[in-house]
Amino acid sequence: MPKTALILIDIQNDYFAGGLWTVPEMERAAANAARLLAKARDTGELIVHIRHEFPSEAAPFFRPGSTGAEIHASVEPLSSEKVITKDRPNSFQNTPLLDLLKGETIEAVTLCGAMSQMCVDATARAAADFDFAVTVVEDACAARCVSLEGRDIDASIVHAAFMAPLASSYGKVVQTEAYLEA
Repeated sequence: MPKTALILIDIQNDYFAGGLWTVPEMERAAANAARLLAKARDTGELIVHIRHEFPSEAAPFFRPGSTGAEIHASVEPLSSEKVITKDRPNSFQNTPLLDLLKGETIEAVTLCGAMSQMCVDATARAAADFDFAVTVVEDACAARCVSLEGRDIDASIVHAAFMAPLASSYGKVVQTEAYLEA
């Protein structure tokens, strides 16, 4: 079995009710991510928490030093777990993530978090490009609705529209229950 790291992407307060950029289904996604985190802790997998922080106080969310930019309590990191801060959707870009994974001889990554159409997608594609075996736990991820030329696209459609190509070309896309049973 390949040496695996669990990467929790942007499970931060601003995405939850009362935050500056709420994401539908974030509570469900975080609850499933917490289950993945518990298993990774039990099995001794490398755990990496990714947090997004924009470099400007004028950002719409994840403002520097704000409570909204903090990792949500449902997946609060232990002091022994790595926390990497990024300012771009791709968790590898301008961060030590790749060096960390290589240094730990990681061969496979399991991804969860938010948003499906941004940071999860960008990180999954980059991980595949770096030759990691990629698993995305679909129901431990969440998307936000988007608009295009006056058309509103529901978050569930956005989520499915990003999970499907990941499953067809970049790795496995699975449900929490199936992942935990494997």
